[in-house]
Amino acid sequence: MPPLRLIILTFIRVILNTAHRMIYPFLAVFARGLGVDLGTVSALVANRYIIGAATPFLFPFIEPRGRRFGMLLGAGLVAAAMGLVALWPSLASLSAALVLALVGKTFFDPSMLAYIADHVPYKRRGTATAFAEFAWSLSFIFGVPAMGFLIAKLGWSAPFAVLSLLVALACLLLAWTVRDLHKPAHHVDGIFGNVRAIFTSAPVLAGLSIGLLASMANEVVNLLFGVWLEDSFKLQIAALAGASAVIGLSELGGEGLVALFADRLGKVRATGLGLAANCLAALLLSLIGRTELGALTGLFLFYITFEFTIVSQIPLMTEVMPSARATTLSFNLAAHSLGRAGGALLAPALYALGFSSVTGAAVVINLLGLTAVWYVSRHHE
Repeated sequence: MPPLRLIILTFIRVILNTAHRMIYPFLAVFARGLGVDLGTVSALVANRYIIGAATPFLFPFIEPRGRRFGMLLGAGLVAAAMGLVALWPSLASLSAALVLALVGKTFFDPSMLAYIADHVPYKRRGTATAFAEFAWSLSFIFGVPAMGFLIAKLGWSAPFAVLSLLVALACLLLAWTVRDLHKPAHHVDGIFGNVRAIFTSAPVLAGLSIGLLASMANEVVNLLFGVWLEDSFKLQIAALAGASAVIGLSELGGEGLVALFADRLGKVRATGLGLAANCLAALLLSLIGRTELGALTGLFLFYITFEFTIVSQIPLMTEVMPSARATTLSFNLAAHSLGRAGGALLAPALYALGFSSVTGAAVVINLLGLTAVWYVSRHHE
């Protein structure tokens, strides 16, 4: 794949990820702008994930039409979602936009990653995928602060108009620059043949479980690290500001390490090493997290090893079932979401037993993930 095309796709993804991630830091701002309480807007965020979990079952209708179609459809839905709030700023339009934008993102991301996989040999795919994944951290480091500037100057709904225009321009750029290498063939067993093939393939299910378990292990810590910092140091604002910087830098660092090492190590081995390192980081977090500096250092190590694991697992999943590449990647995203949901359910009960129980659970869950990596290694690479 020409480097310029990869840069264009990554830049477009930065815009889409900014639209996705800005809801979290500005949740209270949006609630005040709409004149509702924080719980109401939080419920909208939860609802979008519930609906978004069904989108992989729509992918059999999209994949046969090609990667370009999936990317254009996904980006178009995000542009429409942002424009909806810009034109009619209300609770109803924000609710619809959050769902529409998430559906658009879940169409765009697997299509784009599958497009990269179609054009980049597997031995170099880790580097290309990691480059595309820089869009996740860059959206948090640059995109979200830019949206904050717009809100401060022009009001809470200003980012939606700007993002709608930027994504619409991105659609034109996509239509101009992207061409499919080939369109995937329809499955011989019908439109849902790929779905059946995924759910009857033990290696694919094992690969999906890696992402599910790694995300669950991350979420049991992710959900409560702010509470832990507040309970431990009584410096909520300063600690959480520092933790936000730590998360952004660790995401960027994890993606960079994948770009450097995943292809050299092999995707299966890199994923396994990431899980093992995340276990060590979880154990270290409970040992050194008795000071603010120690806690932030431990969080940095925990998040960078998690990001390394997840970004290494993505190129692995592009090759476990090449005939249904985009649909497999769509289910992989859904598996991550299910893992986070499971972690969120476990976290409060674990925290009631102490933070060491939280990190201990993360280790156990990661060890289950390592078992799945071992199974995949017997059938792949």
